[in-house]
Amino acid sequence: MRKVFVLDTNVLLHDPRAIFKFDEHEVVIPIHVIEEVDHFKRDMNELGRNARMVARYLDRLREKAEDTLQRGVDLDSGGRLRVAVPQDNLRGSNGSSTDNKILRVALATRDEDPDAPTVFVTMDSNLRIRADAHGLRAENYEGGRIPEDQLYTGLVRVTTTGAFVDQLGKGHEIPIDALDTGTRDHPNACILLADEANDKHTALGRVDPRQQVVRPLRTPRKGAWGVRPRNVEQSFALDLLLDDDLQLVTLVGRAGTGKTLLAVAAGLQRVVGEGAFARLLVSRPIFPLGRDIGYLPGTLEEKLNPWMQPVFDNLEYIFTTGGRLDAGRSYAELLASGTIQIEPLTYIRGRTLPHQFLIVDEAQNLTPHEVKTIVTRCGQNTKIVLTGDPEQIDNPYVDAASNGLTTVAERFKHEGIGAHITLSRGERSELAERASELL
Repeated sequence: MRKVFVLDTNVLLHDPRAIFKFDEHEVVIPIHVIEEVDHFKRDMNELGRNARMVARYLDRLREKAEDTLQRGVDLDSGGRLRVAVPQDNLRGSNGSSTDNKILRVALATRDEDPDAPTVFVTMDSNLRIRADAHGLRAENYEGGRIPEDQLYTGLVRVTTTGAFVDQLGKGHEIPIDALDTGTRDHPNACILLADEANDKHTALGRVDPRQQVVRPLRTPRKGAWGVRPRNVEQSFALDLLLDDDLQLVTLVGRAGTGKTLLAVAAGLQRVVGEGAFARLLVSRPIFPLGRDIGYLPGTLEEKLNPWMQPVFDNLEYIFTTGGRLDAGRSYAELLASGTIQIEPLTYIRGRTLPHQFLIVDEAQNLTPHEVKTIVTRCGQNTKIVLTGDPEQIDNPYVDAASNGLTTVAERFKHEGIGAHITLSRGERSELAERASELL
């Protein structure tokens, strides 16, 4: 049955191609949505970019239409798009909010054709509630969203014979065909083998897609730059981070699980300790926690220090709690020489980053497009690590299901050059772990 989907402004600003994603159904865009989109077109950020894309798409459809967009234009998907212009809008604004105007258009669209199910699509939860109160069916926009409870964890528990567990535990590979791992679509999956007769008898391994085997972990006994894994998930994470065949690694986990610490330690090991990469580049988006304190005084470096302090904290911890130094250098000397470079993501557009170990911290605050921009900066022999916690998002334009970190983890789960692991056990302190559970 043909349906009618009325789109809110936030849907188009989130995904300009949303107008093409409703198959054979009719898409209605209230004129007030276009007016709102126009307010963003000069912004020099992703919202501005998306606003300009929406305008270009609609302008092309306008040229293609046999009549006006108000009467509608056929889409390649078999559906139809039209711009709804209510009569009161032609006489000027009546002073009500734009949300109310858009909602009235959706209600009027429903009443025009009661036989065609009308759905109001908005990412504004309050507007969905108001629509529902008026008897109008309302839905969130799900295009490209990955619910957190459906996110690929990267870890598979396989129950098998004790002989196979012993074989992997003694450092021998096991053909994938000999195990029922269910990971054929997930190369580089982390495998926890458990003895069917004794579930405490386990061994850790990882799928090798090239050899089609489950191989033992290659995590060094001394860890990376003095940092040793404290649990199973961290052991898997360190194995992924130190494997140069993996060009992209995503680490998802709540506060205190060691995501950033492990990534920085592995970067130091591969860059400074082993010389596999020319530079360790650590970057993070700039989003304040809570109310912003406004502009910061000083030079660019002085302005950025408060934002980058979490990275410096990890470096300080590594270099003062067992991290070894080559030729007596401190991390301040490595920063001064450019071996370690820390900068915000603001300046990464347009760059090419070859031969670098790149860490993007707090990636949950990035949009999918911003993550695409960052990953496409990677040149030859560059490894990129994205870390973050979807439960700690400060960017008002993304959520746990639509942020760039979870999008990359989901899209790359079938790729041989990418790997993912979700960390769930906190190791920062007993207090931090209990706070994550209780608060």
